[in-house]
Amino acid sequence: MPLSSWLSVVAICMLGAMSPGPSLAVVIRNTMSSSRRMGMISGIAHCLGVGVYALLATAGLGVLITGNPLLFKALTWGGAAYLAWLGIKALRASGTPALAAGNVAEEHVSTIKAARDGFLISFLNPKIAVFFLALFSQFVTPDMGWQAKTIMAFTATAIDGLWYCFIAAVVGHGAILPFLRRYTLWITRATGVLLLAVALRVAFL
Repeated sequence: MPLSSWLSVVAICMLGAMSPGPSLAVVIRNTMSSSRRMGMISGIAHCLGVGVYALLATAGLGVLITGNPLLFKALTWGGAAYLAWLGIKALRASGTPALAAGNVAEEHVSTIKAARDGFLISFLNPKIAVFFLALFSQFVTPDMGWQAKTIMAFTATAIDGLWYCFIAAVVGHGAILPFLRRYTLWITRATGVLLLAVALRVAFL
C-alpha cells in the first residue's frame, strides 16, 4: 500500500473520529459520571466495534474485485459519491456541538456497562459499515494483498481507540469540553474538505 494512500486513510479516520457525535457523548458521559478508566474502557470497546466493520469492509471489497470487477467499479463510484455527500453535509453544518455535558447524570458506571456502551454505539451503527466501504473502495486495488487490507483496518481501529482514550484522559481534568465546543465547526469543516478531496480523487485515476 503506497504511503500516500495510507496517510490519506490516517487523516480521514482521524478527522472522522474527532467529529463530535453520539460516540463522543458516550465516552464523555462515562468518564464524567464515573472515572477516566471507565471512559477509556468505553473508548477501547468502541474501537472494537469499528474494527469489526473495517475488517468486513476490506474483506468484502476483496471478494468484489475477484468476483465482479464491474460491481466493484460501481461501488467505487458510489463510495465516492457518498463521501462527497458527507463532505458537503459537513461543510454545511452549523457547528453546534452534539453534546450536552451539562446534563450528564451522576451515576456509577460498571466495567461491563462501560464496555457495552462503547461497543454497541459503534456496532449498532450501520453508517460506519457504509463509511468504510466508501472509504476503502478508494484505496483497495485488484493486486492488494491481505496484509495491506489488514493494515487499513487496523489503522482505522487503532486511531478510533487512541482518540477516545485521549478524550477520556483529558476529560478527566475537565479540559476537553470547552476546546471541542470552540473548534467543533472547524473540525467538521476540515473533515468535509478532506472527504471531498478523496471523492474527487476517483475522477483523476
